[in-house]
Amino acid sequence: MNKTININLANNFFHMDDVAYSKLQRYLAAVKRSFADTKGSDEILTDIEARIAELFNEKLVSKKEIITEKEVDEVVAIMGKPEDYMIDEDIFDDAPKSASRVSKAKKLYRDINAKYIGGVCSGLEHYLGFDSLWIRIIFILLTVFSGFGILIYILLWILVPEAATTSQQLDMRGKAINISNIERKVKEGFTDVADKVKNANYEKMGNSVKSSSKTFFDTIGDVFMFFFKVFAKFIGIIMIITGASALIGLFIGMFSIGIMDMIHVPGIDFVDMVNSTNTPLWLLSILGFFAIGIPFFFLLYLGLKILAKNPKSIGNTAKYSLLGLWLAAVIGLSTLGIQQASSHAYSGTTSIQEEIYLDNPIDTLVVAMNFSEAYKNQDNIGVDGITMAYKENGDRILFKDGLHFNIKKSADSIVRIKIKKEADGSTFNDAKERSGKIEYNYEVKENTIILNDFLVSALEDKVRNQDVRITLYIPENMQVKFDKTAKNHLGWDTSYDQKYYRGVMTTYTWKMDREGELICLNCPETEEEIEEDNNSNGPDKIIINEDGIDINIQGDEESLTIEINEDGVKIESKEKDSTIQNN
Repeated sequence: MNKTININLANNFFHMDDVAYSKLQRYLAAVKRSFADTKGSDEILTDIEARIAELFNEKLVSKKEIITEKEVDEVVAIMGKPEDYMIDEDIFDDAPKSASRVSKAKKLYRDINAKYIGGVCSGLEHYLGFDSLWIRIIFILLTVFSGFGILIYILLWILVPEAATTSQQLDMRGKAINISNIERKVKEGFTDVADKVKNANYEKMGNSVKSSSKTFFDTIGDVFMFFFKVFAKFIGIIMIITGASALIGLFIGMFSIGIMDMIHVPGIDFVDMVNSTNTPLWLLSILGFFAIGIPFFFLLYLGLKILAKNPKSIGNTAKYSLLGLWLAAVIGLSTLGIQQASSHAYSGTTSIQEEIYLDNPIDTLVVAMNFSEAYKNQDNIGVDGITMAYKENGDRILFKDGLHFNIKKSADSIVRIKIKKEADGSTFNDAKERSGKIEYNYEVKENTIILNDFLVSALEDKVRNQDVRITLYIPENMQVKFDKTAKNHLGWDTSYDQKYYRGVMTTYTWKMDREGELICLNCPETEEEIEEDNNSNGPDKIIINEDGIDINIQGDEESLTIEINEDGVKIESKEKDSTIQNN
């Protein structure tokens, strides 16, 4: 059994077994001996340790994971061994050439060693391969002619990190971060300093101006960056709170929905009514959790990265797995949503027309409504007027009441009834088939037609905008009366000769004339009596249903009546003895 040792490498803490620790110690000691007589050896060793720590972090999935001999060997293979490089000053220039041939993707940094303001243009020079002079000219032209140049520069100044370490400077130039390139870069830095000292007498004025400009812009940049970092920290806190709250809420919601589905909490059956895809509720809640929760998780993760100095990466495997899971959830929900929407793409009807034979055809026809006693147990939640009801045996069905009927003139001397059933479906045939499954009945007793006030449909047919329209066709000169149960059930397609509201006209006897209009046989003759009857039915009335809109508002000195249906718009306003009518 190997012992575990805790080490601090470039301000990063790692757990290593003793074999790996011994091997890393020998490697670092060999590197240190190789650079013993080299200028800048301390900086070289610091950069090498920082690079090794960076490679260890990339290879670890979690902070608790232990570094073994395998990880040390992989890092040594990347960095290279000291004996692989020729350190002698005379032949140093030859050795890195082979290493420099290794291609590496460049990273965008700000080059603070060659900056005039923020190092953006000099950083773009390394990344794009263009001379920084032309890049600066482009920024100046964009600023002069559009004003966006300065904005783009400031954004890049804020968002692009500076190449502060040797590793970052090598990344900026697209060079491999190994011992050879780190040594070369450090030596180049010392050479640059030596050259500047030698040429100080010739470049004194230019360097002084350049140094002054850099100092001014550095001060402005530091102040700007201070406020930006404070603002960024605040945004990070908001992102963490938002992401954490959303995740907790989504998890509680998913858990609650699953529990409610298992124990059948009242109201949860509403999903069965409208869920045309028959997808289990628990599966919908899981897909919704992933589709909404994963973006909030990354929002939380981004907030943590803003606040923390060196946050531990969750790893590419976890990132791509979450991305794939999110895409699968979004695609799944989109597919189910399209299927749900397409279930109402077409409308279909099934019409039934039957002849009705009365016991005494010359007698007055009576129309009554039958209210269901068998479906009193209904859920309060519904859609399109359709709710879930229960049969006596406990079976669930779809239920809709409050149906209307119309009366029109028959083409002959026979009384007929037309029942038009309507429903939606994903195809025309599907819609027609579902409309045919709607259950609706009526009954004839002597000279009375009793119409059901409701329709029922199987729960398996789902809510598909089911409806039933009833039309009674009666011969010319036949008289008709309405039972009190028919009040407020007469439809807008019924024509009559009085100014009664449909809820009031059920108290009188009517006769069908040649033009298909009901003529009142015992209505009051004066408008004052008619208005009194209307007011007795209620001073104010607003009815909105599938037949249209019926509004009646009565005041002390004026009244307003508005009727909107398929025949048009009728507005009647009355003030004392004056009347205005618009059609």
